[in-house]
Amino acid sequence: TSFLIAHKNIYCSMQKIKLKKHFVPKLKPLNIVFIVLISIIITVLILLKYLSNQITPIMFEYSKTEAKKITSIVINEAVAKYITEKVDPDELFNITKDDNGEIKSVDFNAAIVNKYLTDATTSIQQELRNIEKGNIDKLEYKDYIFEDYDKDNLKEGIIYRFSLGSLWDSNILYTFGPKIPVKINILGNVTSKIDTSIKNYGINNALIEVYVELNVTEKLILPFFNKDVKINTKIPVAMKLVTGTVPSYYVDGENAPSVTIPSN
Repeated sequence: TSFLIAHKNIYCSMQKIKLKKHFVPKLKPLNIVFIVLISIIITVLILLKYLSNQITPIMFEYSKTEAKKITSIVINEAVAKYITEKVDPDELFNITKDDNGEIKSVDFNAAIVNKYLTDATTSIQQELRNIEKGNIDKLEYKDYIFEDYDKDNLKEGIIYRFSLGSLWDSNILYTFGPKIPVKINILGNVTSKIDTSIKNYGINNALIEVYVELNVTEKLILPFFNKDVKINTKIPVAMKLVTGTVPSYYVDGENAPSVTIPSN
C-alpha cells in the first residue's frame, strides 16, 4: 500500500510539471492590439529615419534651387527698377585730367549708388517678407513671379510643392507620393554693398565695372528638416571705359622682342 501511494504521488507530481511546461498564457484581445500598434509605430519611425537620411540631401538641394530662383527674380527686378534705370554711368565717375588732356585719376562716386541702393534693398526685403507670409496682393513684382510660381501655393507662403517620387529621378515615380511643400523664412536683414573691379582693356585702357552685391539669409522649411541657406548675388550696374594715352612704342610684356618697333 505504501509503495502504491508513493508511486501515485510521483505520477501526480510529474503531471503537474508537464502541465506547467506546456502552459501558454492567453493574451487578451486588448493586449494583442496594443502590441501590434507598438510594432507598427516602431516600424514607421525606423522607416522615416531611413528615408530622412536618404532623401534629406536631395530635398535640400532641390529646395535651395527653388529658393535661389525666386530670390534672384526679386533681386534682379528691384535692382533694375531702383538702380539701373535711375543711375547715369557718366555721373558715377569723376575723371581728372592734366593740362595736356591726359587722365590723372578716376574717382568713383559711391554716394549716387548708395542713394538708390537703400531703396532697392528695402524693396527686396519687403517683397521676400510678403512671399513668406503669403501676401500676394502686396507683391511689387507679381507679374514676374507668377510666371514661374503658382498663386495658390504663394497664398499659403509656399514657394513650391514637389512630389516625393521625383526624388528618385524616375519618370515612372515622378508624380508618385505626397506633395512636399517648400517654405522660406527670412533671417535677419538683407545686406548690400557696392563693389568695383578694374580690368586692362587694350593698350593703356581700363574697363571699370560697378557691381551691387546683395546677401540674403533664408531658412528652408520642409516636413523633415529646417536648414539655413545663404544667397549671394552680384549684379553689374555700370561700366566705364577709360582711355589713356597710347605710347609711341609698344612692347608685349610676355614676348618682348630685342628691338622695339614704333607704333606708327
